[in-house]
Amino acid sequence: MTAKYYVTMTDRFMSGWGKADGKTNKLVISCHTWEEAETVERNASRRHEMKYVNITSHRPSYNPDRFFVSWHGRNEGDYESWFDDQIDWQ
Repeated sequence: MTAKYYVTMTDRFMSGWGKADGKTNKLVISCHTWEEAETVERNASRRHEMKYVNITSHRPSYNPDRFFVSWHGRNEGDYESWFDDQIDWQ
């Protein structure tokens, strides 16, 4: 099943080092439904290192010279916990 929504965010903790050396680290989580996207957005907003959290219906595109982008979602079999409300995330 193809993703219908994407939750995008800037990971301030991972930006500037490792694979994102000299770049902004963007995290994109693909979602199948609006409800999934809302849950992921709520969870991301609870994390202090995540900034500029957005939901979009278009596959995002970032300049590779400025951004390191990591893609995740249920299709990839990871980030499963992001799809359940994580009230204790801070």
